Formats: sequence, structure tokens, C-alpha cells
Amino acid sequence: MRALTVATVFVLSVFGAQLVRIQGIDAHAVAAEAESNRVTAQIIPAMRGQILSADGTVLASSVVREVVVADQTAVCTYRTGKTTCDPATSGSAVQQAAEQLSPLLGTPVSELVPELEGTSRYRILSKDVTPLTWNKIAALGIPGIARDQRETRSERTYPQGTTSAALVGYLTDDGKPGGGVELMVDKDLQGTPGRTTYEQGQDGTAIPSGQSSTTPAVNGEDVRLTVNSSLQWYAQNALAQRIKETKAQSGTVVIMNAKSGDLLSIASYPTFNPNTDVGKKGAQLDNKAFSDVFEPGSTAKIMTMSAALEEGTVTPSTPVIIPNRLPRYDQRFKDSHEHPTEYRTVAGTLAESSNIGTILVSETLKSSTLERYFRKFGLGTRSGVGYPGESGGILPPSDTWSGTKRANVSFGQGISVTAVQAASVFQTIANGGVRVTPRLVDSVTAADGTVTKEPASKGTRVVSAKTAAAVSTMLEGVVGAEGTAPEAQIPGYRIAGKTGTADFYDASVGKYRGHTASFIGYAPADDPQIVVAVIVQNPVYPYFGGYVAGPVFKDVTTYALQELKIPPTGKKPPHLKLEVTPAEALADPTLLRDGKKHPRR
Repeated sequence: MRALTVATVFVLSVFGAQLVRIQGIDAHAVAAEAESNRVTAQIIPAMRGQILSADGTVLASSVVREVVVADQTAVCTYRTGKTTCDPATSGSAVQQAAEQLSPLLGTPVSELVPELEGTSRYRILSKDVTPLTWNKIAALGIPGIARDQRETRSERTYPQGTTSAALVGYLTDDGKPGGGVELMVDKDLQGTPGRTTYEQGQDGTAIPSGQSSTTPAVNGEDVRLTVNSSLQWYAQNALAQRIKETKAQSGTVVIMNAKSGDLLSIASYPTFNPNTDVGKKGAQLDNKAFSDVFEPGSTAKIMTMSAALEEGTVTPSTPVIIPNRLPRYDQRFKDSHEHPTEYRTVAGTLAESSNIGTILVSETLKSSTLERYFRKFGLGTRSGVGYPGESGGILPPSDTWSGTKRANVSFGQGISVTAVQAASVFQTIANGGVRVTPRLVDSVTAADGTVTKEPASKGTRVVSAKTAAAVSTMLEGVVGAEGTAPEAQIPGYRIAGKTGTADFYDASVGKYRGHTASFIGYAPADDPQIVVAVIVQNPVYPYFGGYVAGPVFKDVTTYALQELKIPPTGKKPPHLKLEVTPAEALADPTLLRDGKKHPRR
């Protein structure tokens, strides 16, 4: 009895000490622990900001998606007047509920019935229900059908589909940006999620009198681009049609404001549907205007001509004797076609797109001088847009150029550019010799409506206004009757531009295979407003730039001039002397010919 008494007293003493600790010493800590076990948190997702075109067309947006669930122990009472399941009426009740829900959920009745009958208190019927559809479901009043607010989510949609997919980009299955503008301005678009905390009972329901707090979500900011949706749509379709006609591998169209550098359209083909193709095998998700590099060919000749004019080693009227072949080191260079010895001016050399004539012009300059101008035009570095995956192209240092490499570089081979870089070169000439960094984002609008305008791009002078005007006049000769691209003429407008045809290096096989056909120009030539670059990779013969890309340039530029309401200037182009007689050439001391030495600058 003594031992039992001592044991009992000891146990009661332990219990008493524990009660003193819980209710006295550790009361606050224990209460806090109990509360933490009751409190649960729910994340409130933030809606991702919209991506809009310059004219307000929605290119990407987020929509709410509700998760609809069923309590099978309640559905069975639908229209029975009972509070519990009755085997005599449950089958009919479930069948009627399934028939009502089927058209709204997009699920056959035969598949819905097994999901609605049984003893489960929580069965997911759909995770992709819009708020409007949920309102219709709720109006049916079916017992046990509810939406799980904890699972409410947002889904990204792209109303323009393939038209702007390569530019806008996409989100992966986990909601992360996978490329394009989505990745470029992700910090602006993503927003800040909110949070709701509340006390819940053992059955998981909220305690009405319990503590609760809510931190609202802050939606992402809307991003407005410089892109014109109508131009984007038209350029994308015109490009796709031409690539199919010529059985080409790929292509791009870039439309740029000649004065501000704003990108008005960036079409890329092949493209994809961001609503359905992301994650599929073989889907091409990149934007080739930024990522693909190619040898520009003859479109690069305007940089060589600009450098020589700026350095004062030639003028547009300087005569050039162009033989059928030009030996340099271990190679004999030729033009795109066989011809007898020609007597042309520098302007005529560009109009005819003579490789040989361009080499002779380039030889009036040091290699380092030529490289310096190419880099000032933007080659060898990224454009400055900040687009994900953008390439800077390839421009090797001039001290690594061999004798033949130097000749190749002068007419656009042995170097590589992107379509955006190539368009920027022509923008520089069109803008009076001032290169403006291309611009893609126009403004950002916060959730409270505050609009932050992106600053205008800064300009850098590359050549003088006089040189730019001279080159511009020479480029008008390219689309003239004696030029290489009369297909690019637009009635009523003065057009300046240049064809390009170069060998295409196919990285997949590690060698040259096929050609790059291009035409880049601007309009109106005497008051440039827009620059349009058309690049087509690996068209089936004929593969010349004027034939393949020229018609696309004309088509797209004509539409752009109308869409942007740019009127003709009404001025006639100046007369340009393209050819000289042999006597005139030989009598001119500034004559360029093979074997004649010139002091290089």
C-alpha cells in the first residue's frame, strides 16, 4: 500500500507539474503551436501581364481556369428531394446530373457518370473551366458540385496564334517563359502572388470565428511592343507564301521605322502555334530574325561603298573598269554572270552588284578601316534589343584576314549577320548616316494603370549625311531598269534597296549548301520612313535575291506604306550615271582598275 501510494503521488505530481508548465510557464508557446496547427495558407496566383502590339491588339494574355470537383455522396440526391443517397433513386439522379454537366465540361455523359457515382467526397471533374462556364455550372444547383478555390490558376493564351508566335514566345508546362518577349520582359510580366491564411477545423473547413488575413496578389504589368499587328500579320503570310512557292528552307521579314529604329514587324518562318505546339517534337520555337546568322552577300556592299565615300577615296561618278575575272592571290573572282570588260561608275558598280568592282573600291581602303566601318554599322555585336537567344553575328578581326578573305568581306562573304543587323545597316543610310539601336518594347503599364514609356533609342553617327545621301541615290539605281531588282519598284514611290545572293552555310552538315536570297530597302527613298528586309534561305533555283526576295519586298512595302498612311513625295529621282565609255574611263585620273595602286586610307 505504501508503494502504491508513493507511485500514485509521483504520477499525479508529474501531471501537476506538466499542467503548471503548459498553463503557466509555456502558455504562450503552447497556444502558438496549437494555432499554427490550425492555421493554413493558400497562395493567390498573380495574373501574368498582357503582351500587346503598338495598336493595342492582344498578342498574349492570361485567363483564369477553375477546378470543378464533385462530392459523390451529394450528387446522388439531385432532384430526389432527399438528403442522403437512396439506391432506388441514385442512378437516375447521377444520370441527370451528368447530362446537365456534359455540354459545359465537354465530357461525354458515359465518362461523367462513373466520376459522379460512388462514395468519394472529392473527385476532380475538370481543371480547365472558365469563370463564365463555372457560373453556368453553379446555376444548375447540382448538390456536391463545387469549385476548388485553392486550385484556381491562370493559363496563358495567344490569340494571334502562329502570326506572332516566334516573336512573342511561349510558356512551358510549368509556367516558366521559354523564349521570345515572354522571357525578355519576364520580370515585368510575372507579377507577385498573394496569400490568404485562416484557421481550419479537423475536417479542413474554415473556422468562422478564427483568425484570418489576406495579402492580395499584384498582377503583372502589361507590355506594349512597337510591333504593328496588321504589318506582322501581312508580313508573316507573305513570307510563308513565298517560301512555299520557292520551296525554301526558312525566311524572315523585318520592318523597321527608318528614323526611330522601332521594329514594326518581325516575321519568321517556319513558325509554330504557342497554344498547341510547345513541347511537341520538331517544333521550331526560335525567332530566326534574331538567332540565325548568314552571309549577307551583296547587301553588305553598301557598307564598303559608304566607307570609301566617307574616306574620300571614291565618288559615285568614279569610273571603274570591271574585267570578267579578277585574280587575287590563289583565286580568280567573278561576278554573278559572265560578261566582257565593262566600264562603269562606282554607282553603276553598285547598281549592277559587281563583286569585282566592289573589290576594286575596297582596295582603296586599309583592311582595318573597312573593319572599323563594318563595326560602326553594327556588325559583330548584338543589336541592342535585348532579345533572348540573339546572335551577334561573325566579323573576324581584320588582322586575321587573308588576301582572299579581304576580297570576300568587301562584298559580304566570310562574315555573318542576323536579319535585324542587316536591316539596321540600311536604317543607318536611310536615317542620314545615323544608326539607331533597334527598339522592340514601347511601354509598360502597371496594375494601377501607371504607364512607363521606354526611352527612345540613341543614335550614333556612322557616316556623314552627304555620304548617306550619295549611297541612297546609288541604291535607287539598283531598282532601276539597269539595276538588279526592277521587281522591287512600287508605282508612285521612290525606292532604294539592294539585292543579295550568297552561299548558305548549313551548320547541320558543316558545309556550304544552297544560297541565301535577300532584298533590303526603304521607302520613300527621298524621305525614308520604313526599312524592309526580306531574307529567304535555300530557295530552289532560281535563287537570286532580286527574283526570290524582291517581290516579297514590293508586296510587303506596298502594304506597309498604305497601312501607315505614308504618301508619295511626288519628287522624281535624280539622274545617275552608271556607265562610261572606255575613253572617258582612261582619261580620268581617279579611275579604278586592276593593277593600279591607290593610297589607302
